[in-house]
Amino acid sequence: MAGIYIHIPFCKKACYYCDFHFSTNWKVKTELLAAIEQELELQRNYLNGESVETVYFGGGTPSILTGEEINAILDKINTLHHVAASAEITLEANPDDLDAAKIKELRQTAVNRFSIGIQSFFDEDLQWMNRAHNASEAKSSIMRAQDAGFENITCDLIYGYPLLTNKKWKENIQTLIDLQIPHISSYSMTVEPQTALASFIRKNKQQPMNEEQSAEQFQYLIEELSKANFLHYEISNFGKEGWLSKHNSNYWFGKKYLGIGPSAHSFNGETRQWNIANNYKYIDSLSQKKIPFEEELLSPVQRLNEYVMTALRTMWGIDLKKIENNYGKEFLEEIMHTAEKYIDKQWVTNNEDKLILSKEGKLYADLIASELFIT
Repeated sequence: MAGIYIHIPFCKKACYYCDFHFSTNWKVKTELLAAIEQELELQRNYLNGESVETVYFGGGTPSILTGEEINAILDKINTLHHVAASAEITLEANPDDLDAAKIKELRQTAVNRFSIGIQSFFDEDLQWMNRAHNASEAKSSIMRAQDAGFENITCDLIYGYPLLTNKKWKENIQTLIDLQIPHISSYSMTVEPQTALASFIRKNKQQPMNEEQSAEQFQYLIEELSKANFLHYEISNFGKEGWLSKHNSNYWFGKKYLGIGPSAHSFNGETRQWNIANNYKYIDSLSQKKIPFEEELLSPVQRLNEYVMTALRTMWGIDLKKIENNYGKEFLEEIMHTAEKYIDKQWVTNNEDKLILSKEGKLYADLIASELFIT
């Protein structure tokens, strides 16, 4: 089973912290959607006939699309692939887009899961981020979606930025628990080099991020969601039993996925490819029936390191038997030699031939993964 990702590169506003590919200029939206359908046609054999169990509309802000536009893309996918009857079809959405009329319109599509970019329930925080919605819309959008029958909802929260006191952070988490959201994704505020936030910090217009604050708020997040019966199944993702994201889990399990749209990435088990991150060049190339992408053939060591990086972030951990069977005993021994110091520190446990991060180890996931890489 495989997945398809559709990148919709349009937003109403530019969030100060975001470094994903997007544009606030929508003039070429119609042409770009036509190019997406053309790329789907040209990439029809990429998944080698595997059934599709997830479709994910990401961005950007896919909720700017009309129901008709979403249906056109899904119809094209259905003509080219076998899509499982139980497929998870996710739409990333901003709260300000999810008014009553839009939600009613989306009920006429096959979308069955929302990923709502809440980020915070405090107006001053949302203004600091330059988000397009306000705190009232954040809460009301969730309740409208639930009232319309959408149960499978995940919400994003951000922590570790100067305005977010621990009191506010606790209230953000508790609000989602009280709203009975079954899945939460939460990320530490990171300062990417080409963003407005990075520029503000360089010019001393904003405070830098505080690593101690981020770690403290992350630990509180883990504790509170554990009490509320969420599974911490990936560093940034928490879900109730039966509500884990199939699409994202497939990334971590190394399943094939096809990425469509400017800047989208694809993976077929042996190669990785990524499309050009330019709307106009993407449209022009697809008008000539050419896909503007670069490709990398992954070596066995690269595939192993990718597995280490993704598996370590999950509650299932690194399967040592899988490494031995797929990559050889020599690589297994090298990884275990490195892992010993983290096992001694109790940052990693070796549980039934699975290397799994401890609660403290989750604070150092990227460091540990990089140390375990085969060079």
